[in-house]
Amino acid sequence: MAKQIFVNLPVLDLNKSKDFFKKIGFKFNKKYTDNNAACLALGKNIFVMILSNDFFKNFTKKHISNAKNSTEVLVAISFESKKKIDSIMSKALKAGASKSRDPQDLGYMYSQSFEDLDGHIWELFWMNEKKMAIELKKMRKNQK
Repeated sequence: MAKQIFVNLPVLDLNKSKDFFKKIGFKFNKKYTDNNAACLALGKNIFVMILSNDFFKNFTKKHISNAKNSTEVLVAISFESKKKIDSIMSKALKAGASKSRDPQDLGYMYSQSFEDLDGHIWELFWMNEKKMAIELKKMRKNQK
């Protein structure tokens, strides 16, 4: 079993990206933050590394896609309430994010998503796990 998760995302301007994520209330792990990269601490063992494009190139021989033109990943983060999601979404839009899609409220799950300054999609969601389990059983039953 993995001990930690680090999602790595390339960014065009590291300082602008750091400022953006500070404005929406995300915290940084200073241990893994320098002039090339910044570590967003999303949980005890969950991190997102935002790396300057030049530094990101050290980790892959592949072309770095432009997230404004194509989707390479959806970063989905669960929160404790719909209210928290709405608060973060509001801060993200004020900090320069764009809405990725309209909010979804399925009763057992609620989500909103935004694109950060580089076009990476961040999916914020809340889920009632008991109701979600019931819905999944229904979906599986209908698929048979």
